[in-house]
Amino acid sequence: MRKLIVMFLAGIFGFVAVASAQTPAQTPAQSKTATAPKTATTAKPGTTAVRAYDRALLRPALLKDKAPETFQVNFVTTRGEFTVTVTRAWAPIGADRFYNLVKHHFFDNASFFRVIPNFMAQLGVSAYPPVSAAWEKATIKDDPVTQSNKRGYVTFATAGQDTRTTQIFINFKDNSRLDRDGFAPFGKVDDQGMKVVDMLYDVYGDGPPQGSGPDQGQIAKQGKPYLDKGWPKLDSIKTATLVGPAGAATPAKPAAAPKPAPAAAKPQ
Repeated sequence: MRKLIVMFLAGIFGFVAVASAQTPAQTPAQSKTATAPKTATTAKPGTTAVRAYDRALLRPALLKDKAPETFQVNFVTTRGEFTVTVTRAWAPIGADRFYNLVKHHFFDNASFFRVIPNFMAQLGVSAYPPVSAAWEKATIKDDPVTQSNKRGYVTFATAGQDTRTTQIFINFKDNSRLDRDGFAPFGKVDDQGMKVVDMLYDVYGDGPPQGSGPDQGQIAKQGKPYLDKGWPKLDSIKTATLVGPAGAATPAKPAAAPKPAPAAAKPQ
């Protein structure tokens, strides 16, 4: 499993932090149709089977729909709700990929596995290993950078030129230094929604070797049980769904529970 790396300067001291896979990092994805998708199911003995993921996600090459010029995606998370407004003209290739992933519910049940304070929150490794395996090499070409990686902007992570697959990140602050490295934002979370994003659990920090967070390769291989066992406080996505054109966004609804106090020391 490859790991995406991006270097960023932090503070006036100029120390360097390494962002794993697509940057900040990257791995596979999934999807679900709008009408009656065929889905893989899982169930414990003696219980009713439940939908796990849309089987269309196992064939990335077929998920090529063109996104609307503007659309919105509502994320319902363990911290509350926020909406991403996508403008296709900003990064058409990335917007189309994001649209197809959301349409087929790739992000449902996935976790915010890499949350770095004062930098970004990263997601986009599937909760389901078969889906991750299917998207591992489903790369798309880079878009020209037309917007800056400022607070609230949403961007695909990358492992280098033309390596984007399914991982995305949300900027916590102005990270415009990423612009020159080819990270092209395609959407934005509004100020109200960022109040929810700001609450994402960030104490685990980066993954190995820089920090104590989860290993992206193992997330892809083992799925959500790996995260639930070793990093149970990570926030996750309940659903990510298309909600219509810009202007029809569902207001962000922060969860009532306060964010746990951060640990005294965090990975650099």
